[in-house]
Amino acid sequence: MRHRIFNEDGDEELVFVMGWGNRWTHENVSWLIGTLTEADYRVHAFELPTNIDDFKADWLEPIAEYVVEFDEPYQLLGHSAGALVGQALDGAENHVYLSPWWGYGADYPELLLEAASKLPTTLPCLPAGEMGREALGELATDHQIATTPDWVSPAFVRETRRAQDDLLTIDHDAVVFCSLRDPVVSLRPIGERVPAEHVVLYDGGHELFSSASRDRHVETLLAALEDGADAVEDDEDEADEEEPVPA
Repeated sequence: MRHRIFNEDGDEELVFVMGWGNRWTHENVSWLIGTLTEADYRVHAFELPTNIDDFKADWLEPIAEYVVEFDEPYQLLGHSAGALVGQALDGAENHVYLSPWWGYGADYPELLLEAASKLPTTLPCLPAGEMGREALGELATDHQIATTPDWVSPAFVRETRRAQDDLLTIDHDAVVFCSLRDPVVSLRPIGERVPAEHVVLYDGGHELFSSASRDRHVETLLAALEDGADAVEDDEDEADEEEPVPA
């Protein structure tokens, strides 16, 4: 697992667990990290290995062992598979999840996943599915798409499904950003675990930071990292107050 710190002189610790296939060299990931550092966070960014045969050993434990060294609570931002890891981490003050991969999307039939997970190999031999602009977002670049892996292993499928089945109770003030058009993740686990008033919908694909609507949500994202679900509820209260009364 690769790890890098951005903005060493930042005032507050923020752990950013990126999604499967994300790299900090991707232009849109870099945009998001830059947004966080401009808000004076010291960003601890983690790139997840794209092929695993043990969820805890390969994804969870390296980050869990890292964050336990913090003297004070940190802010947690997890995208997609990073949110699958993030929900099992301790010590965060506020939890913000972007398109959390707490379940496979409808493009990945359950029977097919079950059969694939039983194949006894760690070789990436299964197609990962469509990861172009329609799936990720309009701003996804050629470089990003070209460097996203095309294959996963049966062991990867088995371990990620097991982790999804073993989801912990999501923190009571966690905030989720997601799109109703996301083909990668299932929205059902989000609805089952996170109150509707803590969910922020955006227009786009799987990646908020690759969405053309991203600028409209930056302020809300930063507020959620700072104040948790209170920031989202305050926004909704203000919107209700501004709603015109029908004649």
